[in-house]
Amino acid sequence: MPPPRTPGRALRQRLAELRGPDVPAKALDARALAALAANPGCKRRAILDGAGVNKAALAGALGSPSVFGQSQFAFTRGNAFEARVKADGGAELLRLVHERLDRAAEPPERAQVPDLTAVGPEGRTARTALALREATEAPGTWTLLDHPMLALDVAGSPAFLEPDAVVVHPDGSWTVVEIKSFPMLDGSADPAKVGAAARQAAVYVLALEAVAARLDPAPRVRHRVLLVCPKDFSNLPTASAVDVRKQRAVTSRQLARLTRIQDIADALPEGTCFSPELPAAELSAAVESVPAAYAPECLAACELAFHCRDRSRAEGAVTSLGRSLRADLGGLATVDDVLAAARGEAGDPADPAVAALRRAARLRAEALGQEAAPCR
Repeated sequence: MPPPRTPGRALRQRLAELRGPDVPAKALDARALAALAANPGCKRRAILDGAGVNKAALAGALGSPSVFGQSQFAFTRGNAFEARVKADGGAELLRLVHERLDRAAEPPERAQVPDLTAVGPEGRTARTALALREATEAPGTWTLLDHPMLALDVAGSPAFLEPDAVVVHPDGSWTVVEIKSFPMLDGSADPAKVGAAARQAAVYVLALEAVAARLDPAPRVRHRVLLVCPKDFSNLPTASAVDVRKQRAVTSRQLARLTRIQDIADALPEGTCFSPELPAAELSAAVESVPAAYAPECLAACELAFHCRDRSRAEGAVTSLGRSLRADLGGLATVDDVLAAARGEAGDPADPAVAALRRAARLRAEALGQEAAPCR
């Protein structure tokens, strides 16, 4: 990934104005960056995250409070499972890394677990970088970094990221480990949850590559991460190697786009502000001034999803029915357009999407014993 472009003072001031007076920026985390990669066409999310706007507070002020987030029960269960995986100096975790990713290496009978304690995120980031360098310079040993702190430059500001673990192999290569509490049943897990975990891990891979690039020679950051989950319905850990090259490439492109939020900010009306303290009508107008790219998947990834869904439905946008359907419909962007095309009232008969809709309408009419609308 090319080095991000650092914004000038004018852009930093503009982003501060978008947040509102004296409103601190909300730091980006790996989940937020992964969600950006999942919906790269959404300018609304890009500018809000780039400006550090608290989208949960914004959604509440708009009258569409967010229920996005992890339940307290799931949070507690996840912490208990992670503690079990990392017990005894991470012996079970390292065994899984060796078994799934590096069978050629010596078994991790003894591993180094450096202390990463430091003051503040900047201090922890520096301590992590030092531990990674020392582990890389000690060939033939396994090293487990428990909750290291990484920094990734986003729009010129550091986003501090905390993966569950990073393992340094005996050959000096680095692996990201993601520990999740959803189960693997018969060796496989929910594809949607695995995809979300892969996108999150890809963010950590990018951050690790930034650390590796500062070392000479640069160690290899593995693009196959280890996903650790409970086995079946037990609390016993099992693992799977997940290739995140595709997710890494998408995230890299989206972060490069995010560093050019100057273009999005310049297109906004003068005086635009997203402060939750504004009157609801003024705040809604500010949010609607930025195009969104709503899809049902947003409900699991974005605090503004309910607000955007309501607007998408009110406009009759077919994206509210799913991205795959939107792609199949080609130039038909609204539900009214689709119905008109199916009834033969509009649309080019040579358009494959229009032809398929009219054929479906005829088949439906035949099944219901109705007369199909004539095509025009």
